[in-house]
Amino acid sequence: MSDDTGPPRTFKGLLRWATTPPQAWGVYLLAVLLVWLVSFYAGTLKPKKVPEASPPAAAAPRS
Repeated sequence: MSDDTGPPRTFKGLLRWATTPPQAWGVYLLAVLLVWLVSFYAGTLKPKKVPEASPPAAAAPRS
């Protein structure tokens, strides 16, 4: 007799478990929350200070 109620042991088993209807909703919502959190965190980071660009040494001739 096979006991399918235990946790999946392989990646393929985990993928099969995560794509069955009740768990799929939780996995989807968790993925959306994770993407939102990462993008929110990235949006709160301050940009690095870029050193002031020096004027070009040779300017293009004006006509």
